[in-house]
Amino acid sequence: MSTHISVDLEAATAPYEQIRSQIASLINLGELVAGSKLPTVRALATDLGVAAGTVARAYKELEAEGLISSRRRAGTIVNELSEPVDAHEDLVAAVDHLWELAAAQQVDAATLKALVARRER
Repeated sequence: MSTHISVDLEAATAPYEQIRSQIASLINLGELVAGSKLPTVRALATDLGVAAGTVARAYKELEAEGLISSRRRAGTIVNELSEPVDAHEDLVAAVDHLWELAAAQQVDAATLKALVARRER
Protein backbone atom coordinates (compact mmCIF):
# COMPACT_ATOMS: atom_id res chain seq x y z
CA MET A 1 0.00 0.00 0.00
CA SER A 2 2.80 2.44 0.74
CA THR A 3 3.62 2.49 -2.97
CA HIS A 4 0.38 4.48 -3.39
CA ILE A 5 1.31 6.94 -0.65
CA SER A 6 4.03 9.55 -0.75
CA VAL A 7 5.04 12.42 1.47
CA ASP A 8 6.46 15.70 0.21
CA LEU A 9 8.42 17.14 3.13
CA GLU A 10 8.67 20.50 1.36
CA ALA A 11 4.91 20.87 0.87
CA ALA A 12 2.89 23.35 2.91
CA THR A 13 0.59 20.51 4.00
CA ALA A 14 1.78 18.68 7.11
CA PRO A 15 3.09 15.14 6.49
CA TYR A 16 0.43 13.52 8.72
CA GLU A 17 -2.29 15.29 6.71
CA GLN A 18 -0.76 14.12 3.42
CA ILE A 19 -0.83 10.54 4.71
CA ARG A 20 -4.36 10.90 6.13
CA SER A 21 -5.81 12.37 2.96
CA GLN A 22 -4.15 9.83 0.67
CA ILE A 23 -5.36 6.86 2.73
CA ALA A 24 -8.84 8.40 2.97
CA SER A 25 -8.89 8.78 -0.82
CA LEU A 26 -7.78 5.17 -1.34
CA ILE A 27 -10.59 4.03 0.94
CA ASN A 28 -13.23 6.30 -0.61
CA LEU A 29 -12.28 5.22 -4.12
CA GLY A 30 -12.44 1.55 -3.20
CA GLU A 31 -8.72 0.92 -3.69
CA LEU A 32 -8.62 -0.13 -0.04
CA VAL A 33 -11.69 -2.26 0.63
CA ALA A 34 -13.38 -3.00 3.93
CA GLY A 35 -11.36 -5.48 5.93
CA SER A 36 -8.05 -4.56 4.29
CA LYS A 37 -5.23 -4.50 6.78
CA LEU A 38 -3.08 -1.37 6.85
CA PRO A 39 0.65 -1.51 7.54
CA THR A 40 1.77 -1.03 11.12
CA VAL A 41 2.58 2.51 12.15
CA ARG A 42 6.28 1.70 12.29
CA ALA A 43 6.34 -0.10 8.94
CA LEU A 44 4.59 2.73 7.10
CA ALA A 45 6.74 5.34 8.83
CA THR A 46 9.88 3.50 7.74
CA ASP A 47 8.61 3.15 4.15
CA LEU A 48 7.77 6.86 3.95
CA GLY A 49 10.81 8.13 5.83
CA VAL A 50 8.79 9.91 8.52
CA ALA A 51 8.50 9.59 12.29
CA ALA A 52 6.18 6.94 13.69
CA GLY A 53 4.23 9.69 15.48
CA THR A 54 3.40 11.23 12.10
CA VAL A 55 1.76 8.03 10.88
CA ALA A 56 0.13 7.46 14.28
CA ARG A 57 -1.53 10.88 14.07
CA ALA A 58 -2.80 10.16 10.55
CA TYR A 59 -4.22 6.81 11.71
CA LYS A 60 -5.81 8.47 14.76
CA GLU A 61 -7.58 11.02 12.57
CA LEU A 62 -8.73 8.34 10.12
CA GLU A 63 -10.12 6.39 13.06
CA ALA A 64 -11.93 9.49 14.33
CA GLU A 65 -13.48 9.83 10.85
CA GLY A 66 -14.68 6.24 11.08
CA LEU A 67 -12.64 5.08 8.10
CA ILE A 68 -10.38 2.65 9.99
CA SER A 69 -10.32 0.73 13.25
CA SER A 70 -7.23 -0.12 15.27
CA ARG A 71 -7.20 -3.04 17.64
CA ARG A 72 -4.35 -4.44 19.65
CA ARG A 73 -2.97 -7.61 18.12
CA ALA A 74 -5.48 -7.44 15.23
CA GLY A 75 -3.84 -4.40 13.64
CA THR A 76 -5.49 -1.58 11.76
CA ILE A 77 -8.22 -2.41 9.27
CA VAL A 78 -10.42 -0.49 6.85
CA ASN A 79 -14.05 -0.10 7.96
CA GLU A 80 -17.10 -0.66 5.76
CA LEU A 81 -18.19 2.58 4.08
CA SER A 82 -21.83 3.57 4.27
CA GLU A 83 -21.71 4.95 0.73
CA PRO A 84 -18.65 4.72 -1.53
CA VAL A 85 -17.72 7.69 -3.71
CA ASP A 86 -18.61 5.75 -6.87
CA ALA A 87 -22.22 5.73 -5.66
CA HIS A 88 -22.33 9.47 -6.36
CA GLU A 89 -22.76 9.12 -10.11
CA ASP A 90 -23.24 12.84 -10.67
CA LEU A 91 -19.92 13.61 -8.96
CA VAL A 92 -18.11 10.96 -10.98
CA ALA A 93 -19.64 12.35 -14.18
CA ALA A 94 -18.52 15.85 -13.25
CA VAL A 95 -14.95 14.65 -12.68
CA ASP A 96 -14.97 12.83 -16.02
CA HIS A 97 -16.21 16.02 -17.70
CA LEU A 98 -13.47 18.04 -16.00
CA TRP A 99 -10.79 15.68 -17.36
CA GLU A 100 -12.31 15.96 -20.85
CA LEU A 101 -12.25 19.77 -20.67
CA ALA A 102 -8.66 19.74 -19.47
CA ALA A 103 -7.60 17.44 -22.31
CA ALA A 104 -9.41 19.60 -24.89
CA GLN A 105 -7.59 22.68 -23.60
CA GLN A 106 -4.27 20.80 -23.34
CA VAL A 107 -4.06 21.26 -19.57
CA ASP A 108 -1.87 18.59 -18.00
CA ALA A 109 -2.83 16.53 -14.95
CA ALA A 110 -0.50 18.36 -12.56
CA THR A 111 -1.96 21.75 -13.52
CA LEU A 112 -5.51 20.47 -13.23
CA LYS A 113 -4.80 19.01 -9.79
CA ALA A 114 -3.24 22.31 -8.71
CA LEU A 115 -6.34 24.18 -9.89
CA VAL A 116 -8.58 21.83 -7.91
CA ALA A 117 -6.36 22.08 -4.83
CA ARG A 118 -6.62 25.90 -4.90
CA ARG A 119 -10.40 25.55 -4.73
CA GLU A 120 -10.35 23.39 -1.58
CA ARG A 121 -12.09 24.83 1.42
